[in-house]
Parts: sequence; C-alpha cells; structure tokens
Amino acid sequence: MDAPSNATLLANQLGSVAGAPVPERLARRLPPWSLFGLVTIPVVVLDQLTKQVVRSHMELYQSIPLVNHFLDLTYTQNPGAAFSMLANAPPWAREAFLLSLSVVAIVVLGVLIARSGRVSLTSAAFALICGGATGNLIDRAINGRVIDFIRAHYYDWNFPVFNVADSAITIGVSLIILLSLFGSEDSARTSD
Repeated sequence: MDAPSNATLLANQLGSVAGAPVPERLARRLPPWSLFGLVTIPVVVLDQLTKQVVRSHMELYQSIPLVNHFLDLTYTQNPGAAFSMLANAPPWAREAFLLSLSVVAIVVLGVLIARSGRVSLTSAAFALICGGATGNLIDRAINGRVIDFIRAHYYDWNFPVFNVADSAITIGVSLIILLSLFGSEDSARTSD
C-alpha cells in the first residue's frame, strides 16, 4: 500500500483542525487554489484583526508584558521593510519600492500556487508567504507603515518587533528551506 501523499496529510491536518478528517480521495482532488481560502485568507484576516485590536486598545509604544523577560505586546509602527530596513530612505522612494515589491511578490506567489498542480507543503508555504505579504501590503497601502506588536526578548536582548504577517512569512520561508534541505516532498517516507 502506498504511503499517503503530502496533499493527503495536509488535507487531513486541516480537516482535523476543523474537527473532521478529510477523506483521501477528497485530499487528492483538493485544487491548489483552495489554499487561498484555507491558508492565505485566514492569515490576512488574523493579521488584520490582531493589528486592529492593538491599534484600538494600546497607545503607540505602549508595552504589556505577557511573559516576564521574554514576551511582550509592544505597539510600534514600522515605515521600512522587515527589521526596519529602508526606514531612513526618502518616504516616496521607500513607499513606491515596498508597495511595488509586495504586489509583485503576491502575484508571483499566486501564480506559483495556482500552477503547482496539487496541494503540497511547498504550495502551502507559498500560501503562508502570500498571506503575510498581503497583510503587510494592506497596512502599507492604508497607513504607509506596518503595525508590529509582538516583542520577543531576553531581558535587554531584543528581537525586532513583528506581527502575524511576519510570522506567516517566516514560517513559509522556513518550510521552503527545510524542504529544499531535506529532499523532495514527493519522496514517500513511511514511519513503519
């Protein structure tokens, strides 16, 4: 008997989260564009909702400790790219560059997902990155800045403040790197 495909495993995991297993024949028929509804849109919605809650209930630069000396909610606005890159560039150039780059990335990721032929871990990673890029694009287009609020730190050592969209992008990129390092996701691995 053949090992289940990654599409089947992903569909079953998604189904388990929703409370019902997904039959294998349905998992095989799950079109790649369904990832937009199963992954990309939920990432965008969660990202925008969390940013709205932070914006509504916190003052800029206010910090609320969640885990002492490790994790805080800290409301910041980032005019630059990830880790505040380009924050000091002229605003018109920075905004034009970042908006254009985001739109191109979303289009390319959408094409990669649609053309993938089947649901796979790689296409799910692309959907996560697409959701994150879209969430940050919405902020940048509306406010000219991205709202960040998750501050991971160890006493005075700080990781740059980030958001749900940044997390989705990081997870997606990490999945792609892991898949490229540890071989093809198409190779069947059995745990027996």
